[in-house]
Amino acid sequence: MTDSALRGPATTDRYSLPRTLFRKFVHWASHTFILSSKRTRRTRVGDVVLDVPPSVFHPGVFVTSGMFAAHLRRLDLRGKCAVEVGTGSGILALSAALAGAERVVALDINPNAVHAARINAATNGVADRIDARLSNLFSAVAAEERFDLIISSPPSFAGEPVDIADHAWVAGPGYCHLRNLFGSARRHLATGGEMLLLLSSDTNIALLKAWAQEAGFSWQQVAEKSILIESFVIFRLQANVSERGGADRQPLETAGSGSGPLSL
Repeated sequence: MTDSALRGPATTDRYSLPRTLFRKFVHWASHTFILSSKRTRRTRVGDVVLDVPPSVFHPGVFVTSGMFAAHLRRLDLRGKCAVEVGTGSGILALSAALAGAERVVALDINPNAVHAARINAATNGVADRIDARLSNLFSAVAAEERFDLIISSPPSFAGEPVDIADHAWVAGPGYCHLRNLFGSARRHLATGGEMLLLLSSDTNIALLKAWAQEAGFSWQQVAEKSILIESFVIFRLQANVSERGGADRQPLETAGSGSGPLSL
């Protein structure tokens, strides 16, 4: 076995020079003109109306929010308890509630995002089922809390955040801010539950997959959307069969949706 195999996936992003320059430009432009906006903006994603305050990820500008929200709305979440890690405006937590979840916890490290999630839950008529909390990953979740569905669209790139808004874009050097995401998610996953994770094709997917598998998750691609310059992929993570002590559970998709990759 080679030394690289023993070390596992690299923690650095390995882009070509043109791709590196492209990623730096997109990050600069997004932070300068969107994440650093000084005003609250109103937007609509499908039938969900959202107020997006300063420093909060804008779901009307970035296509990942609409893609993931549409995927969640196709699920049958009646009677389920869900949690979203990194809620931003609350769009995914709201989508889970609108798909039938009886309770959704919305977590974010940004106080403006927590406030936005509460306001937007009220605007869209699901305030009684949304519990928004200021939290670094699962820090505000009690040890005994368990969830049928864990949702996360984490920052997709490595790098040191320059301010609270930038936490929506970069996950620390070597993705270090996400190192404990999967272990914590596994501890808070109810028996038979699953985690849905959205990543960019430019994310170090091999690294995050290794961390998820180390935590005891299986890893399956269930949806993909291409915008020519980049693709966005949703993965389903489930506890390994040996840890569940039983056969594979039927995924949360509605009947007839299938379990293979979808092109959205």
